[in-house]
Amino acid sequence: MPRFDLFSIGHSNIAEQQFLALLRDAGVSFIADVRSAPHSRFCPWFSQKQLSVSLAASGIGYAAMGDALGGRPRDEGLYRDGVADYEAMAARPEYAAGLGRLLDAVTRSRLCILCAEREPLDCHRCLLVARSLAERGLTLGHILHDGSIEPHAETEQRLLALTGYGDDRDLFASGQRERLAAAYRRRSHAVAFRRKATTHTAAEPQ
Repeated sequence: MPRFDLFSIGHSNIAEQQFLALLRDAGVSFIADVRSAPHSRFCPWFSQKQLSVSLAASGIGYAAMGDALGGRPRDEGLYRDGVADYEAMAARPEYAAGLGRLLDAVTRSRLCILCAEREPLDCHRCLLVARSLAERGLTLGHILHDGSIEPHAETEQRLLALTGYGDDRDLFASGQRERLAAAYRRRSHAVAFRRKATTHTAAEPQ
């Protein structure tokens, strides 16, 4: 297995024991939960309290980090056209502080970032957090539910193909970076959290 500095995983509706087995197989010793709301109504074993207990029983540490690294910001200024703006979020000092906590944890444990979506390209853990870590030189692997681990570099190639930016005729690194940035922007706008429109009655202030 290639060497990874850290991992990511999306729990989706996977069974608890299968989830724990995936973590054990990857050698994970610590979970950083980047869900803005670390609860699951349909799969209660992934709600924060129950999850932390089951992880501890398996010798895996846990920390909730959705306050700094979650994909559903509370600040209305971090939305563009009602969609969470990952690039604006990445520029916030709170986000940088959260990344610092992750980087510190990576030096002390075999860390895995946890969110809800099964597919990395549907989730901010990939499109926001993993992107930031890769830009800082870390090698990240996405743990998939079939037990395979997809290097983030390969995930980015899927991202380019999915968004229509996979044309590799531009041999200049600057052009490749621009295509990848555009691919991230397009996919993020497609899948990021959307605020519900606020409705007002005639008697309410606008």
